[in-house]
Amino acid sequence: MRAMWKGSVSFGLVSIPIQMYAATENKNVSLRQVHEADGGRIQYKRFCTIDGQEVPYAEIAKGYELPDGEMVVITDAEMAELPLSSQRTIDVLEFVPLESIDPIQYDRTYYLEPQKNAVKPYIVLRDALHKSSQVAVAKVAVRQRESMAVLRVHADVLVMTTMLWPDEVREPDFPFLRDDPPQIRPQELTMAGSLIDSLAEPVFEPDKYRDHYREALEEMIEAKVAGDETTKPAAVTAKADVVDLMAALQASVDAAKKSRRPADSAESISEASDEDAKPAKKKPAARKRAPKSA
Repeated sequence: MRAMWKGSVSFGLVSIPIQMYAATENKNVSLRQVHEADGGRIQYKRFCTIDGQEVPYAEIAKGYELPDGEMVVITDAEMAELPLSSQRTIDVLEFVPLESIDPIQYDRTYYLEPQKNAVKPYIVLRDALHKSSQVAVAKVAVRQRESMAVLRVHADVLVMTTMLWPDEVREPDFPFLRDDPPQIRPQELTMAGSLIDSLAEPVFEPDKYRDHYREALEEMIEAKVAGDETTKPAAVTAKADVVDLMAALQASVDAAKKSRRPADSAESISEASDEDAKPAKKKPAARKRAPKSA
């Protein structure tokens, strides 16, 4: 694992320097979008919808769109100036029983490792937290976003799980909740309870479950490799440009006009003006006026 964040756990007057690691990883098989005919990768580019030009990452800012379509542009420098009181600090606010927090509020989980000079206070906090049978509620800012978090002990390591803010959890508002509940017979409730009892286990053992879909996908990929069913995409010889729709349409119109233009009247068409609609006998007069317009 590679440390993704460094800071400290603030516990009263004690500050414990730590390094943070992602505690989980996605094991899904990574698949790319490719052209079915030749295996070439499908590429996406960042381009401006106004000028049609590709935009380098250094020139990309953040924007907040107003209801009327106006855009508020916010630069990275302006974002950095916003106050984050908990930046680089996991600030412990209170201790509560773990069961008092609904899992719907959990977001992401991270391991906290003590830095070399902070092992002792780290272990003191870890053991005291474990002995109390409670978890610490804290506030932390990671990647320019402030979150509530829970500190608890897992496998002798302090674990931090970020939480959603209360207004980020949607309220269930379904029609059936406002209707009169149907009549439930005692026998139906008893039968449902019996089904629960028949599937009940004393503890949750996640290792007995497997991702059968991922295993089947991996087996299919291995079979294709073993059967030499692979495609080597041709080398990219030119950099694809972002297509400007308006420019492409204008070019098509110009090409269509040129293909319909008689060869012996190319000069008269290039000088076309309001006189194009006049009879042919007046064309010499138009040529006499040409020097004046020049």
